[in-house]
Amino acid sequence: MEKKLYRKTAGKMIGGECAGLADYLNVDVTIVRLVAAILILCAGCGLLAYLIAWIIMPSDVFIAN
Repeated sequence: MEKKLYRKTAGKMIGGECAGLADYLNVDVTIVRLVAAILILCAGCGLLAYLIAWIIMPSDVFIAN
């Protein structure tokens, strides 16, 4: 089965990027959210990366099973 990267609508907090990335990498979503928060607060470029991911990543609503 081919893995696809997408935003998850179930279990999302804001846009679903972290939940989709955690599902793709097969890790806990809390770890991905913590890394994203640290990048946003410390590096500043994490917010830009998050917004770009929100725009680029397709939603799981549009992914056909």
